[in-house]
Amino acid sequence: MSSETTTMRRLSSANFRRGKPIAINVDGVPHSAYEGETIAGALLATGTKSWRHTRHAHPRGMFCGIGVCFDCLVTVNGTPNVRACVTPVAEGMVVKTQHEAEATNG
Repeated sequence: MSSETTTMRRLSSANFRRGKPIAINVDGVPHSAYEGETIAGALLATGTKSWRHTRHAHPRGMFCGIGVCFDCLVTVNGTPNVRACVTPVAEGMVVKTQHEAEATNG
């Protein structure tokens, strides 16, 4: 058995544990998330692929996944320009998708 097959079986087994389920709010809609995952991970788990738009209305979501590119910016609890790919979810967190004009004007 290849190491790739072994890894896939390990990841898909019942031994894979997620963090404690928590509730977050995204654009006024309640969503389930798990402690230890990022905002981007929670959004991707709901099927959401973009959550920011540039000033030219181009959709953006997670690109680099390590906090370098800034494509995944969201507003969290009223604070704009939070990188969703490196920010862990927290119980009761309020996340809003962001448009370029909102981010620069406050």
